[in-house]
Amino acid sequence: MGGNSPCASCKLLRRRCAKDCIFAPYFPSDDPHKFAIVHKVFGASNVSKMLQELPVQQRADAVSSLVYEANARVRDPVYGCVGAISFLQNQVSELQMQLAVAQAEILCIQMQHQVQDPMLQQLPNPTPTTAHGGATASQLLDDQLHYDKPFLLHSHHQFINSTTNVIHDQYSVKRETIFGDMVS
Repeated sequence: MGGNSPCASCKLLRRRCAKDCIFAPYFPSDDPHKFAIVHKVFGASNVSKMLQELPVQQRADAVSSLVYEANARVRDPVYGCVGAISFLQNQVSELQMQLAVAQAEILCIQMQHQVQDPMLQQLPNPTPTTAHGGATASQLLDDQLHYDKPFLLHSHHQFINSTTNVIHDQYSVKRETIFGDMVS
């Protein structure tokens, strides 16, 4: 800043803020915590070197990244940003798995409805004089569903099991490609 008010870095380091201070545009005096945390994690001389090596148009983004990483390092000294990214990737994988299971369940329900709809269309319109002894369409449908129920249930469970296995295999492949050898 050069004049009356030194930037946050010069204030913290207790030095005079020169006109060409590399920190002044990015660490204003009204936000001293921003520089303090970056200084604590990276050191003032390292930050100065990084900023000098970058073109002026990229420095603001670099400072933003340094502040974010420094805050993450203070919260999680071992993993920093990588810990947060890994947590979010795991959460995305779990949600993708839940979505795939829900989609498989929807497909099962749709297939059940498709199996039941043709049965309704194949039933003859009952008349009191038919060979069915005056049974109504709903009674005939109940009889037909009761007769086919074991077959439908068996087919339904086979479909659910095969769909779940396929989804589980796809989920495992995704976890291997994202995390390498950290498959769980």
